[in-house]
Amino acid sequence: MTTTIVIRDIEGLAEMREVEQLQREIWGVQDLDVYPTLALKPQKEVGAILIGAFAEGRMVGFVFGFPGILEGETIIHSDMLGILPAYRSHNLGYLLKVAQREAAIALGVKRITWTFDPLQSRNARLNFGKLGVIADRYYVDYYGTTSSFLHRFGTDRLWVTWWLQSERVESRMRLEPPDTVIRDRDIVIEIPTEITSDHEQWRLKTREAFTSAIDEGYVVEEFYVKDKMGRYVLRHG
Repeated sequence: MTTTIVIRDIEGLAEMREVEQLQREIWGVQDLDVYPTLALKPQKEVGAILIGAFAEGRMVGFVFGFPGILEGETIIHSDMLGILPAYRSHNLGYLLKVAQREAAIALGVKRITWTFDPLQSRNARLNFGKLGVIADRYYVDYYGTTSSFLHRFGTDRLWVTWWLQSERVESRMRLEPPDTVIRDRDIVIEIPTEITSDHEQWRLKTREAFTSAIDEGYVVEEFYVKDKMGRYVLRHG
């Protein structure tokens, strides 16, 4: 039986309370680390984008981004994208981001930023391969210590930028394949598609590789998987 998914704006306090509960279920955070309805409500009033994915009337995923100022320009910073495990094979991450992009463009916003763990290959494939982001910042232990089980190996993050109406992003929206040809000056950083017991070693190894390359002016542009290894492609300038 095919599950019908509806992507739409989250409205009203009751649905915002559902967002609170999803945070607990998806990330295992304690109440202290939950982004509350009392903050979601006013944020939405002043331009935040809060969109949900609904299956049979139940919210099973959401994306949340708030407005900010970066380099003198109004942007949306996408702070949370969460999907219940049972629905992660339904392409909801992509659908929620596309809906977020459309909402941001309607507001006159040109770019959306967010952070993600570079050791998460599934997220890397979505961000670079399907959405067309770039990344020129790496943050060590960005969120510090939290109650989430996902953060037990630290919170290093790549900061990504999604230039919403660039030709690069438009080509991804047309489902054109990314440019994964490796050139002489490119740098390739590898990660396993699944990391188990040696997570800490991979964290330290990739932290050094990313920070060194970005300090030298390289930008993370692509990600692809080959022979069970994920490969980031960094290009100069």
